[in-house]
Amino acid sequence: MNDHESPILINSGSGTLAKAIVSNKDGNKNIPEGTIFASRIDRLASFILDVIVTTTILLFVTKGGIFYIWNVSMWLSSDFHYSLLMSFVFFAAHWLYWRLSGIYFSRSFGQKLFGIAVVSDDGSEMTSEMWDKRVLQKLIYLVPVVGWYNGIYDLARISQRHTHQSNIDVKVNTIVVKAYSLPPLYRKHIK
Repeated sequence: MNDHESPILINSGSGTLAKAIVSNKDGNKNIPEGTIFASRIDRLASFILDVIVTTTILLFVTKGGIFYIWNVSMWLSSDFHYSLLMSFVFFAAHWLYWRLSGIYFSRSFGQKLFGIAVVSDDGSEMTSEMWDKRVLQKLIYLVPVVGWYNGIYDLARISQRHTHQSNIDVKVNTIVVKAYSLPPLYRKHIK
């Protein structure tokens, strides 16, 4: 028995076994104990709600002009610059919405409605640079066909990872959690 490791020494860190499984050996992911990750359904529903709300606001602000971005005949005509301008407005509005709501509230309206929040993978508040990276990569989901493929692929990755992270989450070092499950110290910035 001397040449075998004792099963008690396998989890030499502090905390529960579940926390040890989620944490990296380097300590890069020190997720607060009791944190509940957001499901992919909550994440998808909040994303769809955010896109619908933002696009509806743009519909009224542009007096219907936002529909030029989906009008193929307009893209192929000599007046394609209207479609190009509306595409810029569409992406800029979504970028601005997600970035500002993330910085000031740590979540968007859709995420608030579903009770989820985006935090750093150690549970702390995200920095402005992290929001910039996250939002820029999230805009790909708005591109027809390419974005839909990436979105479906990321939804599959969320269910395969024990931390429920999308590829964007992994790149930016974030997690999407149920806001109420974070310890009070970590959720004081979430509005």
